[in-house]
Amino acid sequence: MKYTIKDNQAGFVLKNGVFQKMVGSGTYHFPKMLGYQVEIEEMAGELDYLDVPYQVLSKDPMFLSSTIHMEIPDGFLGLLYINGKLTSFAHRKEYTFWNVFDKCEIKIISMEETVIGEGVTKQMLSFVPTKFYTEISVGEGETGLVYYDNMLHQQLPKGIYRYWNYKYNISYQVIDMKQRELDIVGQEILTRDKIGIRMNIACMYKIRDAVEFAATVSDLKGQLYSTAQLAIREIVGNYRLDEILEKKEQASKEIYAVLKGREDMFCINFLSAGIKDIILPGEIREIMNSVLVAEKTAQANVISRREEVASTRSLLNTAKLMDENQTLYKLKELEYLEKICQKVGEISVDGTMGVVEQLGKMIGFRQAG
Repeated sequence: MKYTIKDNQAGFVLKNGVFQKMVGSGTYHFPKMLGYQVEIEEMAGELDYLDVPYQVLSKDPMFLSSTIHMEIPDGFLGLLYINGKLTSFAHRKEYTFWNVFDKCEIKIISMEETVIGEGVTKQMLSFVPTKFYTEISVGEGETGLVYYDNMLHQQLPKGIYRYWNYKYNISYQVIDMKQRELDIVGQEILTRDKIGIRMNIACMYKIRDAVEFAATVSDLKGQLYSTAQLAIREIVGNYRLDEILEKKEQASKEIYAVLKGREDMFCINFLSAGIKDIILPGEIREIMNSVLVAEKTAQANVISRREEVASTRSLLNTAKLMDENQTLYKLKELEYLEKICQKVGEISVDGTMGVVEQLGKMIGFRQAG
């Protein structure tokens, strides 16, 4: 049978299924009746012809000079480069590549050192499946805790860290060390005089020790919420309604003091705590509004009476001055007559008395003297 092999091809000659040799480009005749068979392969990339083990093929000099065989030991990873360009992750233990037209190479990377070194770039890791390594990103104001087989190994500052998951099972926590706010909204509380009110409370806190916190606390927000609720009820329940409205700042300080006394339970520091809002029931709010209106009305009446008394006292003082000084009385009388004349269009007088006397008589003024 006639076989034609091109320049970029190779032929594997088998007889009765047993590998005989590899042949290059050219035309060949192998009688099929004698059990000969030729498998033709493209000499590019990875060798796909796998029916014959590599150990058998490698005995042929031509095959050995045309291919490159690579093995990846345990504890190592492989990255495939073709003509110097990274192309893929080598996921098997053995590879055989044609080495005629393209230069193929597998770069071996050790996973024996748990911390991934600087020689392994971000581009390399982009080809490696994530099951082989762990990446930890620690941001501003955060602390990272890395564990080897669930044992704390290291505390990490801000940065990006990568570890191989070969010798150890890598796990981690990233703890936010920045201050946080805890809002308790609509907390229902019964005052000492048995009036139900609702309150909004705001707390500020921050974690003080990441390692101790991670080993001690599991549900920080939930536990802090419950603790703050108990503190609020403990303090506010000792106040009557009018007292809590008048002494809001004092109650806030007491709540903060109680929370400060319990912060060691959670490995945190309370920075502040206080009452934001007090929400009264509808009927209580109406009563309070009525009381406020009554108070303001009473205050307005007091002010009005005070002004009336002041005005009367001023008039009395003026009258005393005019009684004691006839000239002042006359001037005041003329002042009022001037004002009256400005309002009157026509005035009729007779000759029996002076003009001033007649005008004074019209308005009921008595003549001094």
